[in-house]
Amino acid sequence: MNLTEYDISHPYQAVVSSSERITPESTDEVRHITLNIASATFNYLEGQSIGVLVPGPHEFGNEYHMRLYSIASSRQGEGQNMSEISLCVRRCFYIDEVSGEKHPGVASNYLCDLKPGAKIDIVGPYGRQFLAPKDPESHLLMIGVGTGIAPFRAFLKHIYNERGDWKGKVRLFYGARTGMDKLYFNDKNDDLVNYYDEGTFKAIEAFSLRPHFDDPADLATAVKVHAAEVWEMLLADKSYVYIAGLSSLEAQMDEVLSEMAGSPEAWQDKKQDLIDEHRWSTLFYG
Repeated sequence: MNLTEYDISHPYQAVVSSSERITPESTDEVRHITLNIASATFNYLEGQSIGVLVPGPHEFGNEYHMRLYSIASSRQGEGQNMSEISLCVRRCFYIDEVSGEKHPGVASNYLCDLKPGAKIDIVGPYGRQFLAPKDPESHLLMIGVGTGIAPFRAFLKHIYNERGDWKGKVRLFYGARTGMDKLYFNDKNDDLVNYYDEGTFKAIEAFSLRPHFDDPADLATAVKVHAAEVWEMLLADKSYVYIAGLSSLEAQMDEVLSEMAGSPEAWQDKKQDLIDEHRWSTLFYG
């Protein structure tokens, strides 16, 4: 769906409770931003997104610029406070292909510059295709890169902290440019390290082979190394697949999973079965 097709006519007002940088100063800035939303009518589920409305004026006379962000909190709210949600936001910059000039991303810089106490307008929540299954014996195969970790943070908090009855396998393949770029797995914020103690959970990390050239994380190789377990999960009737991050990730996964299936055609048949059974979900950006 194009962003212009979202209804933004009934925004909620949110107040910034906190804004914490969760990457070291030596690498890209990523912030964990907590918003307080006092309205009792705002409810959401893991895997959903909100739209942040950046006040204008903007290009073409638009009053607002809207950008979607995955909610990084479970349905019980950030820190079990149902009035608060969190977002994982990377401060982005874009290079003009014609002039070569560097321009700040509108929404990400707006959010990263906000101080506690600032008021913003949000809309949503949106999306229902990226939700955790109800059956606690389901297997979850999560593949994410960068800030695509946000919905998985919400999933893990829900199934382990709130439900506490999860019996199925949970495998998280997570990619970052370098070890310093790991989100929620580093010295600044180690939320997800807590789940290493869960018997059903395992995280597999992947990094760029050439970080100085801004090459993406080598998630494909990480998945190949664990091909036997990945393919076993894909064949199981109770397995669900979630992929989140840059849109280029889809082609990477199609290539490596085609190898596992024996051919691109065999993989597309299997992938279509997963889609038809509502067991294949993606959230891509960029």
